[in-house]
Amino acid sequence: MRILVVGAGGIGGYFGGRLAAAGRDVTFLVRPKRAESLLLNGLVIRSPLGDAHVTQPKLVTADRLGGSFDLILLGCKAYDIDDAMASFAPAVGPQTAILPTLNGMAHLDTLERRFGAAAVLGGTCFISATIAPDGAILHMNDTHRLSFGERSGGLSPRIEAIAAIMADASFQAEASADILQAMWDKWVFIASSAGMTCLMRSAIGDYVAAGASDAALQLVDECASVAAGQGFAPGAAALERIRGMMTMAGSAITTSMLRDIEAGGRIEAGQIIGDMIVRSGTRPPILSLVHAHLRAYEIRRAREGGR
Repeated sequence: MRILVVGAGGIGGYFGGRLAAAGRDVTFLVRPKRAESLLLNGLVIRSPLGDAHVTQPKLVTADRLGGSFDLILLGCKAYDIDDAMASFAPAVGPQTAILPTLNGMAHLDTLERRFGAAAVLGGTCFISATIAPDGAILHMNDTHRLSFGERSGGLSPRIEAIAAIMADASFQAEASADILQAMWDKWVFIASSAGMTCLMRSAIGDYVAAGASDAALQLVDECASVAAGQGFAPGAAALERIRGMMTMAGSAITTSMLRDIEAGGRIEAGQIIGDMIVRSGTRPPILSLVHAHLRAYEIRRAREGGR
């Protein structure tokens, strides 16, 4: 199976790097500057679950991409999806499966409009990873799960084939018969955790110590209510797990969105928070406050020259 990984950042670099280190046929679609770094140093993964080093990763830039791939792994930010689609479009053939790991749901419609419903799988990942200053992939927690499946449900032959190629690649690969529910469960958690950590500008344990646990639980309830209204109510176990993580005393957990804000970078306010409000059909109070907070950041950043 020929696999194209779009980008070699935290998500693509980690899962693609693990697959390449396990001997799978993986090519990374990268920008020229990232290609220079990878050609010089190889693709390095530093992880509490075991390091890896692919000394000569297969690389291609968009201007040299040709021929179709069997699987395209897409882990870009929501605001980069149009550029990403343009870059990997030449690699999409009649049998290509596109596996996105973006948060939320809006990207599924975007990909379907461009490549057709049959090409687009559902997918989600559970990992905290980023690019270190020296270009290595830095894995920052003890979770590295990639879930994928047909949006229509069930386990098709192509999902079983993807599961087989990802087996024994030093991460947890999970073929899901109900991937949309898994995506909604993660969206509820991401919207809640990103929303509270950004609103409070703190780790979870800090806002818990400050007395904001009730607000955090209200935000979880608002997000879970939206999911239920769309037919994807989180199960009792999932909801209990999210509530527990959101109110864990002493937790040092932050979120990538908060880290992006602290670095003055772009954020996915629209896809993670704004789209959930749209799907609610109402104005959930904590979600709306979070969205206003994030939009104020984006407005100020644009005024000060951020892109």
